[in-house]
Amino acid sequence: MEIRPYAASDFNGLDALWREAFPNDPPRNRADVSVPAKLAMNDDLLFVAVDQGRVVGSIMAGYDGHRGWLYSVAVGQDAKRRGIGTALVQTAEAALRRLGCCKINLQVRSTNAAVIAFYKGLGFTVEEHISMGRLL
Repeated sequence: MEIRPYAASDFNGLDALWREAFPNDPPRNRADVSVPAKLAMNDDLLFVAVDQGRVVGSIMAGYDGHRGWLYSVAVGQDAKRRGIGTALVQTAEAALRRLGCCKINLQVRSTNAAVIAFYKGLGFTVEEHISMGRLL
């Protein structure tokens, strides 16, 4: 298994992974919308985990000069419990650190106990903030 920056040839595998991992996400979060938008940023913060030529994991990071964010962290069901998620987070953290980032945020659905436990195991803590958003 290798973790590397996303390449255009990874699109179909990434799309399939996200459809499996995030089946209820709105259309605006689908790969055909999110990937081109991310690539337009030219920040090289979209990574894939590839095993035997197949995309088995992904992570997208962002940095605005103030705070880093993690998005679309996914590992395929048949690849879980192999350390891939941890390796993806560590890869994104290292990339953000190289950019000067000193704090990373992420959002998790409050009902997703397994994912919350995963991030706590990596040293993330629950911060008592209210997450707000607005569709444009």
